[in-house]
Amino acid sequence: MTQRTRRPAHQARAQATQQSLLEAAIAVFSTHGLHGGSVSRIAELAQSHDRMIYYYFGNKEGLFIAALEEIYRRYNEAEAAVILDTTNPTKALTHAIEFFVRYFRDHPEFVTVLNSENLYRGKHISQSLLASQFSKPAIGLVDQALSLGKQQGVFRAEVQSRDVYLMISAMGYFYQSNQYTLSAFLGETLNAPKSYEHWESFVVDAVLRTVSHTNPYSTKEAPQSS
Repeated sequence: MTQRTRRPAHQARAQATQQSLLEAAIAVFSTHGLHGGSVSRIAELAQSHDRMIYYYFGNKEGLFIAALEEIYRRYNEAEAAVILDTTNPTKALTHAIEFFVRYFRDHPEFVTVLNSENLYRGKHISQSLLASQFSKPAIGLVDQALSLGKQQGVFRAEVQSRDVYLMISAMGYFYQSNQYTLSAFLGETLNAPKSYEHWESFVVDAVLRTVSHTNPYSTKEAPQSS
């Protein structure tokens, strides 16, 4: 084997090691948080060694930043695969809403790792050179659906894509991140299929009412309570 052929093989092994450490880190951080997720636990799960984490990521915080970037990358990748019906704005926006709400449900590691980062007030994600790129694809999906509706006179022109994305995320993320305490508080099983189906329908209805011209409260000023 020549030096030229050894180099790609070495690079492939290095990439495989980094990826296995990332996978293990996401699993550990989503369960134990940054504080409780030890380097040794991550290395053991990845069937690697502590020193490899320091070699590739510098320290545990460096690995946590890489894990944040990876879960956002997966989020954006899944969003990029969504194909909207450009002939029907309502169906397009409904599809976008369902994607986001279901992503939070189907990827609890995304929610729990972000919960951990929020305890640190975004300290680590703000250090990522990729942070500014993460929101553009997600908001872009909402913007695509909203633009279609505005062009066809279905959706209100003054509604901003950023606000609609925040509305969807708030309703979908909160339900997922607080489902256990809310289940105890409300005396319901919020992660039961029927409960989740009801909430998803509620979110779709709430968002469509907000952006639609038929919304009775579509003026800039909310009605005053008597």
